[in-house]
Amino acid sequence: MPDIQTFLRDLKLIRAIRPLVLNVTNHVVTNTTANALLALGASPIMSFAKEEAEELVGLSSALVVNIGTLNKPDIDVMSAAWHFADSKGIPVVLDPVGAGASRFRTETSLALLDQHKPAIIRGNPSEIMTLAGEAGDSKGVDSTCLTDSAVAGARALAHKYGCVTCASGVEDVVMDGANAYRVYGGNGLMPFVTGLGCTCTAICAAFACVNSDFTEATVHGMAAMSMAGIMAADKADGPGTLQLHLYDALYSMGESDLERLFKVEFF
Repeated sequence: MPDIQTFLRDLKLIRAIRPLVLNVTNHVVTNTTANALLALGASPIMSFAKEEAEELVGLSSALVVNIGTLNKPDIDVMSAAWHFADSKGIPVVLDPVGAGASRFRTETSLALLDQHKPAIIRGNPSEIMTLAGEAGDSKGVDSTCLTDSAVAGARALAHKYGCVTCASGVEDVVMDGANAYRVYGGNGLMPFVTGLGCTCTAICAAFACVNSDFTEATVHGMAAMSMAGIMAADKADGPGTLQLHLYDALYSMGESDLERLFKVEFF
């Protein structure tokens, strides 16, 4: 079961190895997620070129596919990079941003999942419910559903695709075919900063670089963001300074912070 010691082990590995995380991500969050990965200790690379997909996948320890600013050329890059990741056994983390907000986003997410093998799917409750074929109400890329509403959908996706699923919100739910965890923490300012859900996805990918138990890696990734959110909010005056302090929290996070803030529950 994920705990403080397994988290610390993985965090130390990330900081020692500095694994490369390839991001085919949305154009709004490239700077945010790259800085968060650097602060944690990983090494990010962002790409929107199909021509370099095979080479970059070959250098990387995980791939993030994020559909937040979806367009046809980027879908081609996502599919190509994911194909090479499948062939090399590199874990892929899908963030189906806005699935349910438009048919294009929903159909693209489902097509990618049908064609490729995910290690982790991380989304908000509405996105997870939509991919599971349930009615997941959304307001653009924001969820109008609580995390508990997505438990059944998260479980169904985990079984269907043989992967780990995470529905994130006020509290986060992480599920595989046999286990389920809740991750507690965060702060109410976090939804006012663009891209922190996408940042969760990238951080989960960093942990998947060093831990082949993708359930544990996902719990660790979500716990890192939850704890960083609390640490940042203690110093922030609003959303702008929350983002600033979030990077510092990911960078400085240590055992004393975990003893105070790490809260994961098996259910």
